[in-house]
Amino acid sequence: MSSKDKLLEQLIEPVVQSLGFEFWGLEFSGRGQNTLLRIYIESEQGISVENCAQVSRQVSALMDVEDPIESEYTLEVSSPGMDRPLFTLDHYQRYAGHHVQLKLRLAYEGQRKYIGLLKGIEDDEVILQVDEEEFCFPFETIDQAKVKTNLEKQNK
Repeated sequence: MSSKDKLLEQLIEPVVQSLGFEFWGLEFSGRGQNTLLRIYIESEQGISVENCAQVSRQVSALMDVEDPIESEYTLEVSSPGMDRPLFTLDHYQRYAGHHVQLKLRLAYEGQRKYIGLLKGIEDDEVILQVDEEEFCFPFETIDQAKVKTNLEKQNK
């Protein structure tokens, strides 16, 4: 996670929590007019369009005051959905037993993308079973991860 991502998370997470939602994570990408700040929120009751709008209004107000992004950007707020991204070790532990797709920062054994059964975490390593082989990837080596839905696995 970049220092900009950490700064944004520190600013935004308390706002999301104060509104009664779980801050799932954020993605900050692009440059110039194509810059995107996407915030994921979660709730046991589910997330509605109005929930997203409520968080968007509050985060927009905060961002206007704090001004942590120098350029123009697009703000999106959404639920993580069924094919949710995984951002923290807690997320990996919560989704143990599900199929996930990992994208590594650097290639391991000649590849960066792995799809398999998430076995859980051990210390700071994510354990992934791919076919009959088990891999342990240090958390900091994972660039992106998302849960694969049953529909996606069938169409793989």
